[in-house]
Amino acid sequence: MDKPFTPTRLLFEGRYRKFVRDLPQTVFFCPQCRGRGCNRCEGYGKLTKDSIQELVARVAMPRFKARRNKFHGAGREDMDVRMLGTGRRFVFEMQKVKRDTVDLDDLAADVTRRSDGRIEIFDLKLCDRKRVVEIKETHCAKEYQARVRFEEGVEVDLDAAAKVLDGLAAGDRFEIVQKTPQRVAHRRADIERVRWIDITAWEYDGNDLMVSILSQHGTYIKEAISSDDGRSQPSLSSLLGASCRCVELDVVAILEPET
Repeated sequence: MDKPFTPTRLLFEGRYRKFVRDLPQTVFFCPQCRGRGCNRCEGYGKLTKDSIQELVARVAMPRFKARRNKFHGAGREDMDVRMLGTGRRFVFEMQKVKRDTVDLDDLAADVTRRSDGRIEIFDLKLCDRKRVVEIKETHCAKEYQARVRFEEGVEVDLDAAAKVLDGLAAGDRFEIVQKTPQRVAHRRADIERVRWIDITAWEYDGNDLMVSILSQHGTYIKEAISSDDGRSQPSLSSLLGASCRCVELDVVAILEPET
């Protein structure tokens, strides 16, 4: 006789693609009230209506009859960055699970359908707790597509900029030293990180530069473009001799693990 399923912890892993901006990976609790509700978050306790975690949970939790969940990503993109290509690995962890016979392909299709085009999840399979550590400790280079805009009022010699960009695209990767960006300094140690970066292609669309970038894990791409008031050196701004910033960013590929 089969042993009854005992309520316990259960995890599945997979990949997600994110096709919209302004969607965080996990629940974005209000930093002022920390989820309790206040005027800043209009009583909701969080700063965004949805997250990838919540879009998955709304389908997975009832099917598994689970009580609590955690979302573990293999890194994370900024809330306003799209995650394209073959997607990003994740593990969805549930506690107090009362059902384990769930069709994961059907679950993935339902999450995708109910997200209204915002995300797609796929390649789901059950896993154990050690996969959380494995995906979080796996370091992968990434490919990005960045829309770069020169700051208003900045005079730019486009011919000179083209020569610099052609030289970068034809050259090897180079090192960049980054101090912790100002935008995350309140929650991360202020240290210097040395990363490599490679400008692989570019084009000018008449308004903005479209720049393809290959970089080491842990590189702050937006700051590698703007310089973050000199906290990233060299930056695309310093190499071009003209202040510019990243106005749109997409992850287009997460490569095989770095060795």
